[in-house]
Amino acid sequence: MNPVQPGSFLTLHYRLSGPDGEDLINTFADKLPATLTLGAGELAPAIEARLIGLDEGTHTRIELAPGEAFGERNPELLQRVKRSLMRELGDPDEQYHVGDVVQFPTPDGQGQYAGVVRELGEDWLLFDFNHPLAGQPVSFEVQLIGVL
Repeated sequence: MNPVQPGSFLTLHYRLSGPDGEDLINTFADKLPATLTLGAGELAPAIEARLIGLDEGTHTRIELAPGEAFGERNPELLQRVKRSLMRELGDPDEQYHVGDVVQFPTPDGQGQYAGVVRELGEDWLLFDFNHPLAGQPVSFEVQLIGVL
């Protein structure tokens, strides 16, 4: 048997579900399995750590405690952004609603990060930049098809 090690190249099916049991990602329904390199940041570090040592062919479910997979909720990641800045950065006619996911450029302009609109003020929007599963328990089901 080939056990998973740091840096292993994996072919696998996996399912990630939140506390309500709803699938967030499910490759079991796809015809093709996923492929990834352990340690490349494609899975949360806590999930990757739980895969270490599992043998090729393993099919298991891993339960992660609240906050273990995506960290605890950080109140500092709730930020008010002035509507004038939103008009300057994006479409000046955009209408925002609670629950909208908005992409923001990173300070270096090389990437993006997302925030969810939580509140609408007269001249501001409150964004939550926490991962949607921060502070939540998650379930990770995995079937390791190949380990290289």
